[in-house]
Amino acid sequence: QLQLVESGGGLVQPGGSLRLSCAASGFTLDYYAIGWFRQAPGKEREGVSCINRSGGSTNYADSVKGRFTISRDNAKNTVYLQMNSLKPEDTAVYYCAVYIPTIQAMCHMTKGFYKRWGQGTQVTVSS
Repeated sequence: QLQLVESGGGLVQPGGSLRLSCAASGFTLDYYAIGWFRQAPGKEREGVSCINRSGGSTNYADSVKGRFTISRDNAKNTVYLQMNSLKPEDTAVYYCAVYIPTIQAMCHMTKGFYKRWGQGTQVTVSS
């Protein structure tokens, strides 16, 4: 069964940190660019960050630049999102997703590119 499984979400106080993981099973992530997205209640799903196949190129939404870091470990078939200095407005369900890029040196944060999605993990930032 081909799937992506997110973990690491939870409740954290403002200013705290979480590390999300996205593990692939049934296929290898080596051939894919990977993105993290989030969706807050009543809002559109938005791109948070992405990483290209090699891990050498990343993109971030302006709202998370300097606070979030995406990384991948192809040996573990897993991608991570380290989230620091969390704010209440970061509260959302976070999803990882993958697509096979035509330009391997880059990645997109447009959700239409992505063909396979995880089920999501809830992140709540609140005091």
